[in-house]
Amino acid sequence: MYSGVRRVLALAGMDAAHVDTARWNPLGDFVPPGGTVVLKPNLVRERHPRDPQGWQYVLTHGSVVRAVADYAFAAVGTAGRVVVADAPQTDSSFSAIVGVLGLDELRRFYRERGLRLDLIDLRQEEWTTVDDVVVARRLLPGDPGGAIAFDLATASEFVGHGGAGRYYGADYDSRVVNSHHIGGRHEYLLSGTALRADLVVNLPKLKSHKKAGITLGLKNLVGINADKNWLPHHTEGRPDTGGDEHPSRSSRHSLERAVATRLRRAAAVSPRLGGRVLRVARHGGSQVFGDGNTVVRSGNWWGNDTVWRMCLDLNKILEYGRPDGTVAETPDPNRRHIVLVDGVIAGQRNGPMNPDPLPARLLACGTTPAAVDAAVTYLFGFDPERVPVVRQAFACRSLPLAHGDWRDIEIVSDHDPWHGNLGSLPVEAVMRAEAHFAWQGYVEHEPPPAVPR
Repeated sequence: MYSGVRRVLALAGMDAAHVDTARWNPLGDFVPPGGTVVLKPNLVRERHPRDPQGWQYVLTHGSVVRAVADYAFAAVGTAGRVVVADAPQTDSSFSAIVGVLGLDELRRFYRERGLRLDLIDLRQEEWTTVDDVVVARRLLPGDPGGAIAFDLATASEFVGHGGAGRYYGADYDSRVVNSHHIGGRHEYLLSGTALRADLVVNLPKLKSHKKAGITLGLKNLVGINADKNWLPHHTEGRPDTGGDEHPSRSSRHSLERAVATRLRRAAAVSPRLGGRVLRVARHGGSQVFGDGNTVVRSGNWWGNDTVWRMCLDLNKILEYGRPDGTVAETPDPNRRHIVLVDGVIAGQRNGPMNPDPLPARLLACGTTPAAVDAAVTYLFGFDPERVPVVRQAFACRSLPLAHGDWRDIEIVSDHDPWHGNLGSLPVEAVMRAEAHFAWQGYVEHEPPPAVPR
């Protein structure tokens, strides 16, 4: 893995004048000596629901983190700081994730050599769940660098979207997310450590994704949030009513939504009693309405028109946000953001939590996250025009994240069929990864199908 990371950094043109010499410092142009580098891997969850070794295609691999950390320390030196930080899924164990990836041993290794590597769980709360229902909540210290609130206001990608009052976040109480996206306000609570870093190295795991189609660098910034319940994940209701929760007009879906809404409210008001009722109802409901691996619900389909907006807003804040909570009109010159994708063993089908492995043997790196995402999406076998989070990254109304057309991206690759202009690469040369079931037949390099039922 180390040689692969070295090779992809060299292919990206980093410190090209000193490649293959002892002076090579690939991250040195992005962070000064004594600076701070934040490594943002995908640390979503420590386990796979079906495969004890499935963490290898759910999480960014520890060997990728190790290699990039070495180059980060080469840039910042003994006076600098390297931070591995993420906000895992709320019912995950950060200590278990750190253990399975070997990050605790990595921290010990560096500290024995006088180098400061910090591991930070950015969450403010951890849940215990039974049958996917929250039964206990534990407060966490959160980011020692604090949390910074931002309001993108008219620069948000939610401007003009009709979902106000119907957004669903990351918790049962949807009043929280809706209170932050109303009346022209579009507020987010982000990690102070990430916003004050000199360099953020985004280390996503290449996977299909039920809400976004694919998860790469743009989607991976969900993990720099201090409170994910400020994040709209979908809009309640059907498309014909302005929602994107599910595509069906059937009475069965309407009944399920009505029941689920009432049960969530009960769980928010009375966690112990409401949670117990919700667990029983979910078990019975899966028998009546079907489970999430076969039935579209909760915005888990290609018609989700919410999550891409949230992801791009987060990228705008990392690009244009200031540590005082203001948003500038030009990118912050004191903070850089690059992406290095771990696609050695990718996740396909029912990602991001329950994927199947795909030995893609891919590492990709670049200094424009939207361009990296577009290139890897195309190579994965998906059409960037059919992945809203990628397509719209090239079409932001304000605070642009990319310029030009994704088809004009030039790829430098040691795999000859992938070398050259992205828009000219024949689709026969790319991978044929399988999408999440509710994206299959839509997102690939083929014509889109009818709306799923």
